[in-house]
Amino acid sequence: MSTKVSDHVLERLRAWGVDHVFGYPGDGINGLLAAWGRADNQPRFVQSRHEEMSAFQAVGYAKFSGRLGVCAATSGPGAIHLLNGLYDAKLDHVPVLAIVGQTHRTAMGGSYQQEVDLHTLYQDVASEFVETVTVPEQLPNVLDRAIRTAYARRCPTAVIIPGDVQELDYSPPTHAFKMVPSSLGRSEWTTVPSEESVRRAAEILNTGDKVAILVGQGAAGARAEVERLAELLGAGVAKALLGKDVLSDELPYVTGSIGLLGTRPSYELMRDCDTLLTIGSSFPYSQFLPEFGKARGVQIDLDPHMVGMRYPYEVNLVGDAKATLERLIPLIDGERGREWFETVCDNVRHWRDVLERRAELDADPVNPEYVARALDPLLPANAIVTSDSGSTANWYARHLTMRPGMRGSLSGTLATMGCAVPYAIGAKFAHPDRPVVALAGDGAMQMNGLAEMITAAKYRDLWEDPRLVVGVWNNRDLNQVTWELRAMGGAPSFEPSQELPDVQYAAFARSLGLTGIRVEKPEDVEAGWRAALEADGPAVVEFLTDPAVPPIPPHATWEQMESTVAALLRGDPDGGSVVKQGFKAKMQEFLPGRTRR
Repeated sequence: MSTKVSDHVLERLRAWGVDHVFGYPGDGINGLLAAWGRADNQPRFVQSRHEEMSAFQAVGYAKFSGRLGVCAATSGPGAIHLLNGLYDAKLDHVPVLAIVGQTHRTAMGGSYQQEVDLHTLYQDVASEFVETVTVPEQLPNVLDRAIRTAYARRCPTAVIIPGDVQELDYSPPTHAFKMVPSSLGRSEWTTVPSEESVRRAAEILNTGDKVAILVGQGAAGARAEVERLAELLGAGVAKALLGKDVLSDELPYVTGSIGLLGTRPSYELMRDCDTLLTIGSSFPYSQFLPEFGKARGVQIDLDPHMVGMRYPYEVNLVGDAKATLERLIPLIDGERGREWFETVCDNVRHWRDVLERRAELDADPVNPEYVARALDPLLPANAIVTSDSGSTANWYARHLTMRPGMRGSLSGTLATMGCAVPYAIGAKFAHPDRPVVALAGDGAMQMNGLAEMITAAKYRDLWEDPRLVVGVWNNRDLNQVTWELRAMGGAPSFEPSQELPDVQYAAFARSLGLTGIRVEKPEDVEAGWRAALEADGPAVVEFLTDPAVPPIPPHATWEQMESTVAALLRGDPDGGSVVKQGFKAKMQEFLPGRTRR
């Protein structure tokens, strides 16, 4: 039996070490699906409920494995559905390959069914590499370059294969004019900056009395070096959300997340520092960085296209974080006063106390902060945590303590809704022996999380550790946007856009044969998490939470909160269904602005 182009696609993926492809079937990839049948489902085809979820699963797999994530979809609508997940990969710098079907070559240009100009459609999201395979001899070079580019540029790439090409007999490129041969593999490589630029960076850091370090996901391979540098400099370390698992939150000088969803000590760290070192982060919100001209700056980043654009850094070191820090640390003078370091640590201790007291505030029926706070000590040491966008991301950012061995991520730059559950499924295929916990709001769960619980049920028996826990904050409100309307727009909630239907999430899980737990009272929160974490398979634990507890920004003042609450009350003069009586008085004591300076 002859080898078809589709057979060679799967053979080449296996040769690259690809063991899973996340996808959804359609006649535009019928040739590939037939090849999967002939290949005994190797690499494994993981069927989602929607192509966007396939792309998210590929992103989650890549984020938590460090390997290429691969997704596949049919022509036309399938290719279009992949886009949101692929943009998530692009903006968070994750290697993902999309293999997409296309109308037969004989029909192209004839306004045929499901004919879409895929090159135009994908030219932005897969801007580093997108190509159509039109003849068999073209295949190995196109596929190899797509994979190599995805790894090298940490980006999504796309290979488009018309349906009739998939079914052609495969023949390799020959040693001939206008043939492009190819080869497998890529070597490990490291980029380092020049010695002169490292020396200049050390001079700046050595002159600083109040040094702040900001780390992102690009510092993930340099944990020990970042810790050593922080100790030498007496620095505090703030973390961009994508870098939440870079350093342990148990370290006394780690101030936690930065930005609108960040912590007060991170805000204070940036406000009061005189020197800033950014490592592996493209954190975009300059208003949370030091005032221009107040602090000297140094940046380390692997990508020369991403340096020097968030802050007026004096030195931009282009290089791998670990290799660059190894060259920088011997040049750092560790003899300096400890007053700044002690101030940072004191701010962190006080913030943790504030968070604990805020989580203990009464709410109707359950305080959403307490839900996250109760989960924190229960997380297994090797847990992987995914978070959706929305108010849930606030609680993930502030209340979960990342400890050594734990991993966590969310849609950092695109901040798209609906990623937590498919991320978790991708993580389970990357690490079937580890527990995974997904944190989702009810809006994200209604958007697509419920459907993907069907996927979790379908594949549960493949995972050595059966635990995939989905926590749902059910407050019947698109809460993050609701609070943005109040805080930024000075307006009460616009209920036609914000109010959500009341869905029985736990009951839906039970209908799939999974564990479903509904928590309606504060005293049952911890038991709910424990039961879900002890379940013998995927579990949904649903918490009825109070939409009137605000995700307070780290730089908020009481005056700003008064303005927000006043706007809220204008829409509900009695404060009944929207704001509990006494809410203002309770929150006043625990505003982040009450922390020490």
